[in-house]
Amino acid sequence: MSGRERISGAIRAANARGGPALVGFMTAGYPSRERFREHLQAVAAGVDVIEIGVPFTDPMADGVTIQRASRAALAQGVSLRWILSELAALRIPVPVILMSYLNPLLAVGLQPLCRTAADADVAAFIVPDLPVDESDEFRAALDPHGLALIQMVTPVTSATRLARLCAASQGFIYAVTMTGTTGRNVAVPEAVLEYLDRVRAQARIPVCAGFGIRSREQVARLADHVDGVIVGSALVEVLERNADPAAWLATLRADAR
Repeated sequence: MSGRERISGAIRAANARGGPALVGFMTAGYPSRERFREHLQAVAAGVDVIEIGVPFTDPMADGVTIQRASRAALAQGVSLRWILSELAALRIPVPVILMSYLNPLLAVGLQPLCRTAADADVAAFIVPDLPVDESDEFRAALDPHGLALIQMVTPVTSATRLARLCAASQGFIYAVTMTGTTGRNVAVPEAVLEYLDRVRAQARIPVCAGFGIRSREQVARLADHVDGVIVGSALVEVLERNADPAAWLATLRADAR
């Protein structure tokens, strides 16, 4: 089964169980490089899909929590090559997505990157600074390995571009709930729900909402409008507190529908 099929399948399976899928984000090697495998397994126990952030010096789409995590991970020597070697040594029971800005990918080389990622059981990539218009080379490297390239849409994406991004995305469509960076709490106004309904109407694959998801109430409000929710900064903060991520994630699922 290809990576894109595994991701869509995991989300659909969660929907069949009666709730939106949970996609959990963590920054690789944060808060502790030495405990990365332990943290990865703990997060995987509470989610349907896991998104692993590759630390980068200029994470332009991320808020202060993930910026802080990225800086600390880089200071510990975390790199894309190290992440891939760790993933190759530790099989995760849920699909794994790597979220990376473009420069670290280019530093490895797109062809060797995709071979190594497939060998490490990575299912997909999210690249916030790679426009769909400039993604052909990366797609050509991903396709032979069945790896997905997930596209992001926002509330200000035009109708024409929304249709193009929905057609191009694989695995799921990442529907950003607001303009700006990650981490802020979102009240989920009616306009956001209407926007998510527009995305879903265009989509042939699952739609997952992300940015600012922190509470069971938010998940409940989003549940009828998306197939999954992406939890990032709040989950990174759980790991910072040395709390149990799976237990915290379970509180988001309770009575979510």
